[in-house]
Amino acid sequence: MKIENPNPIDWRFSERASQLQSSFIREILKITQRPEIISFAGGLPSPATFPVEQMKAAFDKVLTENGKVALQYGPTDGYPLLREWIANSLSTDSCKIKPEQVLMTSGSQQALDLLGKVLIDEGSRVLVETPSYLGALQAFSVYRPEFKSVATDDHGLVPSSIDPVADGARMLYALPNFQNPTGRSLSIERRVELVETCARLGIPLIEDDPYGALSYKGEPFPKMLNMNPDGVIYMGSFSKVLTPGIRLGYVVAPLPLVRRLELAKQAADLHTAQLTQMVVYEVIKDGFLDQHIPKIRTLYANQCQAMLDALTECFPSSVTWTKPEGGMFIWVTLPKHIDAMKLLDQAIAAKVAFVPGAPFYANEPETNTLRLSFVTVPPERIREGVAVLGKLIAAQL
Repeated sequence: MKIENPNPIDWRFSERASQLQSSFIREILKITQRPEIISFAGGLPSPATFPVEQMKAAFDKVLTENGKVALQYGPTDGYPLLREWIANSLSTDSCKIKPEQVLMTSGSQQALDLLGKVLIDEGSRVLVETPSYLGALQAFSVYRPEFKSVATDDHGLVPSSIDPVADGARMLYALPNFQNPTGRSLSIERRVELVETCARLGIPLIEDDPYGALSYKGEPFPKMLNMNPDGVIYMGSFSKVLTPGIRLGYVVAPLPLVRRLELAKQAADLHTAQLTQMVVYEVIKDGFLDQHIPKIRTLYANQCQAMLDALTECFPSSVTWTKPEGGMFIWVTLPKHIDAMKLLDQAIAAKVAFVPGAPFYANEPETNTLRLSFVTVPPERIREGVAVLGKLIAAQL
């Protein structure tokens, strides 16, 4: 029975809900679904790297041999065998990571939300790079922190710039490897200095590492987690090395913190899907990633070089860009008077898309910057799209 003429509801949303904002990148992606658009906008891994057959076989095996367990509720902290695999993969001779330190999450985005929920009160100081990952800024913003920007240069985060903004900071969030959005990486010397600085100041350091395995040379940097496991919170994901559709990430933290994160996760979703955790473990347990990741590196390295060559050929000399040695992104700096947001409108009209740089800044955005992603665009289309952008930029000089 339907109620006749109900009074309209005067929706009264929480103050937190009023802080929610749509991701600028997700909004751009709606436009870039059109096949005629050459899109450098999305931070999406290439579908050519997805191990469809291996995933299909693993789903079949898990459901056939252990389906009743896979389809049941699971523990909040995650599938024990997968957590043990992660702990072993992160351990070194001098630093043993325990499975109890690993919490599985529904993508690394959930890990960011849980960390914000557990560590941030309204007005808490949070230190971030300049620029920083938009998804982290979005996740933390819900909890109303006071963002303080840590200086960066062509080599990434500058550890010596932390002290002036460190007072009362609850955390420092950093992406040390092939950073999103800039593609920059921290040297070993800067990693050591960053870990030592945060330890001296008593600031938890979040090491977000979704791209670390994607070094084109196959030479991964040492993890800051292993330098100070009592003060570094490590975030990882299977999105960039397997597939993002499974939404499977993890956070590794000191035991007092990981227990709090587990309680927050219980309240959020009880647990991450047991089926997908068991499937991923089945795929990776016998060394599949050792053969699979080098193929991703080769593909991305070739497409990155195609874009770097196109930028050199097609962009005016007054434009500069990063030259990443891994990952998925190139960061472009335009002459000061060019607004990348306005350039985007012109580019979309010319059937090319990118992400303006301003949304990646917590404070004082630089409007003459933009991010280009090359991994989902074939080389011939990369050159075509870059040539279009080069002409649009040259017209404004």
